[in-house]
Amino acid sequence: RDANNRIYEHRRDRMAEGLKKLGIRFQLPKATFYIWCEVPTRESSTQYCGRILKETGVSFTPGTGFGEAGEGYFRISLTSSEVRLQEALKRLEKKT
Repeated sequence: RDANNRIYEHRRDRMAEGLKKLGIRFQLPKATFYIWCEVPTRESSTQYCGRILKETGVSFTPGTGFGEAGEGYFRISLTSSEVRLQEALKRLEKKT
């Protein structure tokens, strides 16, 4: 269990570094493998996630998928490998 926790903590920290560089605001999670981020544009969370998917191939979950209060946010899953997460950051860097 400790080894798995360290893996997710490392992925979280690397993703957090990348998001900060991109100017995307987020809440750093303490005990989960998701990061919730603020939509950095004036788009709805659904519009933003759809555009990012279309333009970069990176998939995020719109906050509205978790209820009305989720509008303005999107969720990133840390369950993919670190290589894939870093690739996602590189692709995002070209679009933000």
